[in-house]
Amino acid sequence: MSNIAPAFLEYWFRDYYFDAKYDLSSSGVENFSIAELKKLIGLDMNQFDDLIFNDSPTLGNEPLRQAIARYYKGSPQQVMVGNGSSEVIFLLMNALLEAGDEIVVVEPCYPALRNVAAAIGCQVKDWPLRFVDGFEPDLNVLADLISDKTRMVVINFPHNPTGASISHQQQRELVNLLANTEAYLFWDAVFIDINYNEPPQNFHQLYDKTISIGSLSKTYGLPGLRVGWAFAPDDVLNRCVHWRDYTTICLSPLIEAIATHVMAHAEVLLDLRQQQACRNLAIISDWMDAHQEQMQWVAPKGGVSSFPRFADVDDIENFCRRLILREGVLLVPGTCFGHPHHVRLSFGANIEILQTGLLLLSDFLQRS
Repeated sequence: MSNIAPAFLEYWFRDYYFDAKYDLSSSGVENFSIAELKKLIGLDMNQFDDLIFNDSPTLGNEPLRQAIARYYKGSPQQVMVGNGSSEVIFLLMNALLEAGDEIVVVEPCYPALRNVAAAIGCQVKDWPLRFVDGFEPDLNVLADLISDKTRMVVINFPHNPTGASISHQQQRELVNLLANTEAYLFWDAVFIDINYNEPPQNFHQLYDKTISIGSLSKTYGLPGLRVGWAFAPDDVLNRCVHWRDYTTICLSPLIEAIATHVMAHAEVLLDLRQQQACRNLAIISDWMDAHQEQMQWVAPKGGVSSFPRFADVDDIENFCRRLILREGVLLVPGTCFGHPHHVRLSFGANIEILQTGLLLLSDFLQRS
C-alpha cells in the first residue's frame, strides 16, 4: 500500500478545518455534545462505571451488532463494526480485491472508495456523475463499464459530494446489470438516513452480493466516536478478520457501549437532523437562487452537501483559501474530488453558522 494516492480532502481539512469559524464544508450534520445526548436519549455516563477495558470481539460486541441490525433490519451475524467507515472500507477492499481486479467506482467520490482499490493494484473504471446531466446516474454508461471481469461496483447514494441519489427503478436496472456477473455491489450508504425524495431501497433485498457500509459520523452527528459498520455475507466478514488482526484489532468497549445506546435511540437523533436538514436546504436553496450569476447548482436529493459550479473562478483552491483566511468560512475546493470548477458547499451546520457563513460568502463574492 506504499503507493496509495494522497487523500487531498484530508490534507485540506488538516490545514483549515480546526481554525474555521463557519464550517460550510463538512459532509455531515451538526455534531452532538455529551450534554445533548444526556438530554435527548438519556445517556447516563454512570452506567459505564462497571465497564472493564477488555478487548472486544473482532467483529464488534454482540449488543452493538444487534442494535445496528435491529435498526437497519438485517442480521447481526452479517454486521462488522469498525473504527469509522474508513477502516471498514480498507478492511473490505483488502479482503476482497487483488491486483489486476477490475472495479467500477462512481465519480466523484470519497477518496478511500477509489484509492484503496487502486493501491491494491486494481484496474479502476470511473462511472461519472456529470453536472450537465444534473448528476443523474446514467445506467447506460455503467452498462458499458461492466464486463465479465468486473469484481466490484462501488456506489454511494445518497451521494457525497453532489447530493445525488438513485430512484427505485434505477436501482432495479443497476441490479439487472450485475445479475449475470460475479461482481460485488459495494454500497456506501452513510447518508441513507437523510433524504428529500424517496429514499433508496435496501440493495441487500435486491442483490445477494451486496455489501453496504454505514457510520455514526454523517447523519448521526457523532464523528468523534469513530464508529462505522458493514453489512456483508458471512464469508466476506470472515475474510475481513484476517486484515483486522493487522489494523486496530477491535473497538474500545467504552465507544461500543455509547454507540449501542445511541443505536437504541437512533430515531430521536436522526429525526432531529432530518428536520434541520430540510430547514437548512430551504435556506441554501434561496441563497443559490440569489447567486445564479456566480454559481450554478443541482439541488441535492439526500445528505447535506451540494457541489455547485462557479462561473468565473479560475483557481478554486486559491478562492477557498482566501475565503477561510479572510472570512473564516470553510468550503472544500472541488480539486479535492478532481473537479477544479466546483466546491463542496454543505448545509448541515446549525442555522446561525449557516446563515452567517452564507452572508460572508456573499460579501466575498461581491468583492472578488
